[in-house]
Amino acid sequence: MSSHLITVHHGDPVSKVRQLIRDTGVHHIPVVNGDELVGMVSWTDVLRVSFGDAFHTDERTVDATLDHTMKLEELMKNDPVSIQQTEPIRAAAEQLAKGDFHSLPVLDGKKLVGIVTSTDLIRYLLEQY
Repeated sequence: MSSHLITVHHGDPVSKVRQLIRDTGVHHIPVVNGDELVGMVSWTDVLRVSFGDAFHTDERTVDATLDHTMKLEELMKNDPVSIQQTEPIRAAAEQLAKGDFHSLPVLDGKKLVGIVTSTDLIRYLLEQY
């Protein structure tokens, strides 16, 4: 689990998400309202609505177009599946295996405290065996 979280606020522009993903290399970003998780947005979500690379459009034009045509609330997945930090690793693995997503927000009550990805689980297994 990563407890060093990169998050966006539910009112942020889509261009901020695109920039964070590009600059940090993360592929899943929790969307928060204060400390409370309200959604998830992924690199795949951003790619689905961003056609700049296909048309060789400059970054500023792509960002301006995204911000003008779409709100983060429209792009993000609302009410994402999550787990409590007290749950065992197996619970995270089961959720990731049965879902069509690759990241799982980790909560302490309603407060976002971390994120676990399928890559995190693979690394854990490699350390164990």
